[in-house]
Amino acid sequence: MKPFVPKLVYFEPEALSYPLGKELYEKFTHMGIEIRETTSHNQVRGIPGETELARYRNAKATLVVGVRRTLKFDSSKPSAEYALPLATGCMGHCHYCYLQTTLGSKPYIRVYVNLDDIFAQAQTYIDERAPEITRFEAACTSDIVGIDHLTHSLKKAIEFIGATDYGRLRFVTKYEHVDHLLDAKHNGKTRFRFSVNSRYVIRHFEPGTSSFDARLAAARKVAGAGYKLGFVVAPIYRHDGWEEGYFELFQELARQLEGVDLSDLTFELIQHRFTKPAKRVIEQRYPNTKLDLDESKRKYKWGRHGIGKYVYVDEEAQELEETIRSYIARFFPAAQVQYFT
Repeated sequence: MKPFVPKLVYFEPEALSYPLGKELYEKFTHMGIEIRETTSHNQVRGIPGETELARYRNAKATLVVGVRRTLKFDSSKPSAEYALPLATGCMGHCHYCYLQTTLGSKPYIRVYVNLDDIFAQAQTYIDERAPEITRFEAACTSDIVGIDHLTHSLKKAIEFIGATDYGRLRFVTKYEHVDHLLDAKHNGKTRFRFSVNSRYVIRHFEPGTSSFDARLAAARKVAGAGYKLGFVVAPIYRHDGWEEGYFELFQELARQLEGVDLSDLTFELIQHRFTKPAKRVIEQRYPNTKLDLDESKRKYKWGRHGIGKYVYVDEEAQELEETIRSYIARFFPAAQVQYFT
C-alpha cells in the first residue's frame, strides 16, 4: 500500500518555532496539502463532514502538528517502564482497536515536534534508574511507523536510544513502510515488532493497514538490518477456520524468515476483548462490521484500572493459547512467548 499522506494538516503556531515543525510546514506546503491553524492539538475544530461518521473518517486522514507540553511520561505496559510520546492516533481503521475509546472524540493523528525536550525527559528517566535498564514503548497510542516516513521522529528516537547505555526502545506496527529505518544506528537496543494475524482478521477488521504479505516482507527487511524482532499476535480471534488461518500465519512467517537470525525472537499473544464503551463506539463507526461483540458468549474480566472487559470464556481462551503456542513451538522452537492475555 502507499504510505499515508494526510488530506488536511493543522499546526499549532508554537510548533513552527521548532526545526521539525518548520520542516513539516515546508513539506506539506510543497505537497499542496491544505494547512490550517489551531490553538491546541487537543482542541482541533472544523474538521469537515456533514455527519459524525463523515467527520470521524476525515479526522483519521487529518494530521495535527503540535508541541508535547506534558513531559511526564505515562508508565507503560508490563513489558516497558515508560511510554515515549512521539505521536497520538492512527490512520488505520481496525474495528477492534482500543484507541476507539481512549481517544474518544479526538481520532485525528497528532505528532509532536519538540523532540529534544522529549528525549531529555527520557534521559532523565534512564539516569534515575541506572544501572537498571529502562525500556520505552513508542506505540502505546499510535502506530508510529505508519507516519514516520513524514516526520522521521521514530528514526531519531531509535538513534537516541542506541546511543544510551541503559535505554531500550520497542514499538509495534501494522505497516510496511520501514525502508528509511533500516540504516538507523540502533546498536541492538530497539525491538521492532509487527502486529500479525490471520488473513481473515486482516481482511475483515484491519482496513487501512498493510497486507499480511507486506508485513511479513517488511519483517524480513527489519531482521536483515539487525534489529531485534518480535511479533504481537493480536487480537487472536475465533473465526470460522481460525485453526487453519493461524497455522498458515506461522507457516508463512517461518518461510519468509528463512535464513534470518531468530535467536532473540519474541511473541506476545493477546486474545480479542472489548469493553461496553468500545462496543458502542465500534457499532457507530463501523455499522457493518463482522466483529462478534455478543457479550453473552464472553467472560467478564475486571481490568487493572477498574474497567471491565469481555474476553473468551476460559475453555475457549485455553484452546486459543494452547493452539497458538503449539504453532510457535513447531515453527519457532527457540522463540520466547512473553505472555498470553
